[in-house]
Amino acid sequence: MSERQGTTAKILLVDDRAANLVALEAILGSLNETLVRAGSGEDALRALLHDDFALILLDAQMPGMDGFETATRIKARERTKDVPIIFLTANDFDTHLAYRGYATGAADFLAKPFDPWLLRAKVQVFVDLWHASRKLSTQADLLRRSLDQRATQPGRVDVDVVTDLRSRLAGVEEAVAELDTGGDIGLGGDARRRLGKRLEDLRQALDALG
Repeated sequence: MSERQGTTAKILLVDDRAANLVALEAILGSLNETLVRAGSGEDALRALLHDDFALILLDAQMPGMDGFETATRIKARERTKDVPIIFLTANDFDTHLAYRGYATGAADFLAKPFDPWLLRAKVQVFVDLWHASRKLSTQADLLRRSLDQRATQPGRVDVDVVTDLRSRLAGVEEAVAELDTGGDIGLGGDARRRLGKRLEDLRQALDALG
């Protein structure tokens, strides 16, 4: 999967029951990422003010501010609108509620009690996507440096930088291809299109450098 960038992905776990949070931590601990607890929708919104998260696991049916309202507020904020949300739901979760969840921007649903392997596998997909996106951001910074150099010194581009970018981009494209073969745990359609567009733009920019 994707090469790590020296930092862990932060995953926000939102559930009003402490026992459920403990269970989630036990299941996801082997991923070696940073797990952050929130005991309510309000706590989740506060956490999102201070940290950037790769993924949110959100209990749909909480007292007070439920998961739907919490998700709506998350998606309304510019800083957090693109953070994927997996709703955790009860077994009697009906089609109407599922539609309501997708309308708020949910990436997926898992019914309790969920299969630990399936939950971990789904979370791994989004974590790998987050790491791949970080690699793209690093590559974009390198590309901007090369373009700035071309603007100030026409005809001269740092060949080593461009070569390095091509190599890094190939690695990200390979990682995304692996994510996209995950079947039921593969990359969501919207997320795949967004990342694919960024890859295409970066590839075209590199080709323009020659």
